[in-house]
Amino acid sequence: MDEAVQGFLDYLSIERGLSLNTIAAYGRDLSQFAQFARDKGISQVKDLKEGTLQSFLEGLREGGMSPNSIGRKISAIRTFCKFAYREGYITHDFTANTDGVKGIKRLPSVLSIAEIVDLLSKPDAMHPAGARDKAMLETLYATGLRVSELINLRLTDVNADVGFVRCIGKGSKERIIPIGKVAIEYLKRYLVNGRQEFARSGSSEYLFLTNRGRRMSRVGFWKLIKRYAAKAGITKHITPHTLRHSFATHLLEGGADLRSIQEMLGHADIATTQIYTHVSREKLKKVYRDSHPRA
Repeated sequence: MDEAVQGFLDYLSIERGLSLNTIAAYGRDLSQFAQFARDKGISQVKDLKEGTLQSFLEGLREGGMSPNSIGRKISAIRTFCKFAYREGYITHDFTANTDGVKGIKRLPSVLSIAEIVDLLSKPDAMHPAGARDKAMLETLYATGLRVSELINLRLTDVNADVGFVRCIGKGSKERIIPIGKVAIEYLKRYLVNGRQEFARSGSSEYLFLTNRGRRMSRVGFWKLIKRYAAKAGITKHITPHTLRHSFATHLLEGGADLRSIQEMLGHADIATTQIYTHVSREKLKKVYRDSHPRA
């Protein structure tokens, strides 16, 4: 149970880019639920059932907790359940029949093109580690991959001659994403001048390796991007997911249609992709406010 919860909190930080306060709130809600389950003799996530959640919620109501607070806990548990199902901790969604309270969707944080340029310029591609980091950052911004998809790329998933990347996304769905010539250039440099420095006898076929010859982890890459953001003087809260958001926003602002962006991002529902239209509208409003004499 604790392992699954910690993995979920890491996911919220690294892939979702949520604030420390929000992650702490999720942690408190899930810790309370986990303790309730343990008191009922349940120590494994796979043993959680709908009845466990219903008993937990009944106890909260009887204790006089406000509907808003209960709704927040339902939301936290439901989000955790989706993660646990995706990661294989559970085989069914025990929250499916539980009414929840929908939260307000926040606009994703994105970097400006100037900030992207600064960030991508920080790795020193003349050295093996820098060549790897440069290739990873360029690939992430060029394709909009999720960080889990990026670190799971294998050598055979990149076709530099044709200019595409193949990845397996959520729901084990395969998608093919175009990749630009700049990212291809730095991928080639990494393969020629970097990767062989990390590969060991019997090393895996993963594309991006650590100094020990292992697949790069989500946490490891998150630390890299934080370090380069600091070097670039970027004060925004930045995670690998920020580059995914920036990729989609910059495509939309450049004239790409929403359906194409949906396909590249691997969104099952275009409603998820539509959040980026709101980001662009907010930018237009700011331009208007800053520029119009009667704004």
